[in-house]
Amino acid sequence: MVIENKIRMNIDPSNPDTIPKFMDELPIPPIAKPKANIKGTPYYEIEMRQAQHRYHQLFPTTTVWGYDGIQPGPTIKVKQNEKIFVKWKNKLPRKHLFPIDRTLHESAGPLDVRTVTHLHGANVNWESDGHPEAWFSRDFAETGSNFRRKVYEYTNKQMGATLWYHDHAVGITRLNVYAGLSGFYLIEDPIEKSLKLPKGRYDIPLMIQDRSFHSDGSLFYPENTDPPAPVNPSVQPFFNGDTIAVNGKLWPKLKVEPRKYRFRILNSSNTNGYTLRLEDGRTFYQIATDGGLLTEPVELTTLPLEPAERAEIIIDFSKLIGKQLILQNTNDEGNTGVIMRFDVVLPLRARDSSEIPAIIMKDKEILDENHADKTRLLMLGATTDEYERPVLLLDNRMWHDPVTEKPVIGDTEVWKLINITPFAHPIHIHLIQFKILHRTPFDLDRFNQDGFIQYTGPQIEPEIHERGWKDTVKAEPGMVTSVIMKFKENPGNYVWHCHILEHEDYDMMRPMKVIEKEGNDEEE
Repeated sequence: MVIENKIRMNIDPSNPDTIPKFMDELPIPPIAKPKANIKGTPYYEIEMRQAQHRYHQLFPTTTVWGYDGIQPGPTIKVKQNEKIFVKWKNKLPRKHLFPIDRTLHESAGPLDVRTVTHLHGANVNWESDGHPEAWFSRDFAETGSNFRRKVYEYTNKQMGATLWYHDHAVGITRLNVYAGLSGFYLIEDPIEKSLKLPKGRYDIPLMIQDRSFHSDGSLFYPENTDPPAPVNPSVQPFFNGDTIAVNGKLWPKLKVEPRKYRFRILNSSNTNGYTLRLEDGRTFYQIATDGGLLTEPVELTTLPLEPAERAEIIIDFSKLIGKQLILQNTNDEGNTGVIMRFDVVLPLRARDSSEIPAIIMKDKEILDENHADKTRLLMLGATTDEYERPVLLLDNRMWHDPVTEKPVIGDTEVWKLINITPFAHPIHIHLIQFKILHRTPFDLDRFNQDGFIQYTGPQIEPEIHERGWKDTVKAEPGMVTSVIMKFKENPGNYVWHCHILEHEDYDMMRPMKVIEKEGNDEEE
């Protein structure tokens, strides 16, 4: 007790060098329970509430926002094709936790706290997609222009997958998600039962987020840029925290048995990308990407994840009895180069009968680039505003400019993302899952002169860890990143955007209107 009190006295939450690692056990988010059953359909109510959360056992509590008041929120677990209803209820205070840039969309008025929940990766009707302008205030007192319904319907007509839900309110998504509004949503695929994958207590979600703190333990998010912009508060071009939280705890540890585990890993940070590695360089097996299971497992030693990307992996601890294994982030050194630790100290409950299958499943759909109905050239660029702040753009257009992407139901489209900025962007397209075709280097100087795409090298196949179905793709600088997708159902108003949340808020997000047929594109 004396030693613990001495450590506590020396801790400064604003200085990560003073924070001991691997003290807290990894929490597992609880499974959400339906509140009722409406004509055979499970009905959930999940409240967004302010709460006190302890990121570290030696920290004071931190004021956060959470779904049902916890961070991460409760995990919603459903079966493929099982329809559910969810009422997302805003019970948050009327004042925001963080300073609001009043120059951004719909943030100029007196209303601080607006929320809307997006189920990331879902095939869903647009009225239940969590459109950025479908926001609502506490108790639905005020609503945005695209608000249509209080109760969302999720049909789950898609492959089993690790999805996640998070806030998506226009202009303040970065603040709401950083405050804590995110959680897991797992769709179970019948195929999994025959595969003998690790399950139950051996199937664990891991939500990775970076965080920074004030000395009193409250969350830190910068009020202005460095050097400061003329307007204050001001949106940031990016935000990287100086600590790492997994499932809401800083650098936690997980006690495991000497057997195989399945981990569903999500990068839910605002800006930070991670490259995950086990400290001894041992291999692990990837079995799924954003959109669901791969056709066969992939043996890896490193796993890059941009914001919003997910991957499911299997780690075999059977030969590590009594040992410890650190999960690292090789993108950074020092404190943010460490994610968490596995302690192989639990006795084996029973013989491990789980398997890493040689073949997981056949690909249910093959999309052919040569037979696409439409190819779109879409530029990722930037400009500056009247305050000389950077404004990130998609195809040189702002969020409120007229809709230009109008896919037709039944069509297959190829989108070529032309990144002329000096950094990568994780691009997320709502409604659909796509396949990455290739990345191709091009002459940036020539493109800036006359808009001509002059390729300077061969097409580069997608990395081995990203060859499954995806809803978020890393668009590399100086590359044309090509993805292919088919629009099958659910016409209506959707969006596509960069999932660096600071970019999404200003102004790297565009509307997308999915239409029934050519010519039927009048506004809703």
